[in-house]
Formats: sequence, structure tokens, C-alpha cells
Amino acid sequence: MTESTATGPTAAGPTAAGPATRRKPPSPVTRRPFRPERTLPLRVELERQLRRRRTQVVFGLVVLLPVLLWVAFELAPDAPPTGSLTLVDLATSSGLNFTVFAMFASSSFLLVVVVALFFGDTVAAEASWSSLRYLLAAPVPRARLLRQKAVVAAALSLAALLLLPVVSLVVGTLAYGAGDMVSPTGVSLDYGPGTVRVLSGAVYLAVHLSWVAALALLLSVSTDAPLGAVGGAVMVSIVSQILDQITALEGLRDFLPTHFDDAWSGLLGDPVDWNGMTRGALSASIYALVLGALAIWRFQRKDITS
Repeated sequence: MTESTATGPTAAGPTAAGPATRRKPPSPVTRRPFRPERTLPLRVELERQLRRRRTQVVFGLVVLLPVLLWVAFELAPDAPPTGSLTLVDLATSSGLNFTVFAMFASSSFLLVVVVALFFGDTVAAEASWSSLRYLLAAPVPRARLLRQKAVVAAALSLAALLLLPVVSLVVGTLAYGAGDMVSPTGVSLDYGPGTVRVLSGAVYLAVHLSWVAALALLLSVSTDAPLGAVGGAVMVSIVSQILDQITALEGLRDFLPTHFDDAWSGLLGDPVDWNGMTRGALSASIYALVLGALAIWRFQRKDITS
């Protein structure tokens, strides 16, 4: 018997319709280049901080403080006149004097706590939540992450520092009128120029408290406990204020970061005393630059994974 030869098409051969069609290779996936400047936008970080309960509580307390002071003055009995006038005696004479008293009463502690809270909590809180490593794995460069958080903390601190005199001025003007601002030394300023000087005093306080911000930021990148970072900055401020009361230190007190806390009172005189504010701004700026540089150096070398 002879084997029959297959005349039809085989599995490997061409079909009746023509040669076998070939599949096109998949097109390569285009990847966008990594752009560090696009990571963690300021808008995103600002929204995250504004949604936090501590931010809302801080701004609520800043708005509530002038109202509490007004209630306290209304409930307090009239004090007998004394030989010399103080800020407390003049606080109810006009809205501007009420604002000056509110700023003096809060600048040495409350405003320090506000600035320390915004800067001391910003990185330490992320570390305590174990979310800091995920932010850096996004990947967000460490220097950019620290800068974005510091910028947002500075914006919130400045807003709180300016909100206090603005709200105090509104409450004081409604309660005690738009009279002249009178200093304990007898200098009188009209409402318009007085308002400019009071707001300028708030700007000076923002510059002066930059050393607190830098110290709190340094402590924030050095610990995973937000309370430790905030409390450490406040404690240093309190100790510096206590040392500043020791007159035996004489010229050494000029090197204390809190020595020029009340230098903005030079704005209440006529003419304005710029000497104290200039020295205070320079001292705070030097402290802020040194402590800020240490914060950057420490954060660049910190072990985030542990």
C-alpha cells in the first residue's frame, strides 16, 4: 500500500486566505519624569492643617480671648484711683488701649504657645502617627517636606498673631469707642495712626517669635512626641523670661531670646523708639537662622524607618 499525500493546507502552512497575520508589539509605556517640586503642594498641606482640631481650637481661643477680657472688665468692680496710670487702668478708655492691653497680656505666654504648637506639632505629629515614612516614600524629598510644613506653620502663626489685635480692636471699639490711644506716659495718638502702630507691633511680635518657631521645629524633627516638642519650646521661653528678671546679669540679659519681648512698646511713644525693636528683630533672626539650620541638618540625617 502506498501512503496518500496530503493536498490540503497543514497547520503550519499558509491558509487559503493568505499568509498568517502577525501581531503588533505593544507600544512602550510613556512614564512622566519625577518632579520633586510637584510633591506635597502648599495648598494640600494647608488644607490638612486647617482640618485638624488643634488648628480650629487655637483660632477659636484667639478670637475668644478679647471677649473674655471684655467680660472680665465689665464684671470687675471699679478700682480706686492711684497715683500712676497703668495699662490695666487705661484698658477701658478706648478700643486702642484695650487692644494694647490684650497684646501685652498674651505676648509673653499665649502667643508663644501658639507659635510653638504650630511648629512643634507639624513633623512630630506625622512621626507619632507613623505617616511620616509614607510621605517620604511618595517620594517627597526631605528638604521639601520640611520646607512646606514650615511655610504652612508660619502662615498659620502669622494669621493667629494678626487675628488677635484685629479682633481686640473690633471688640474694644464696640465696647469703649474709637477714642485716642493714651500711653501710661501721657502720649496720645489718634485712632488712625494708633491702629497702624498697634498692627505694626503685631508684626514685630511675629518677627521676634521666629526664634520660638525655629526651636520648636528643631525639637519637632528630633522627637516623635508632639507634646515634648511644643512643651520644650515653651519651657525654654519661660526659663529665659525668669533669667531676664535677674538684674545682676546686667548686659548678659541682652543675649537672652526673650529680652526684647516688649520692645514693640516703643511704638506707643512719640517719637517712636526703634532701638529696642531693631535689636530684638536682629537677635530673634540670628537665633532663628541657627536653630533652623540645625533643624534641617537633623531632619536630613534622622532615621525615619525606626
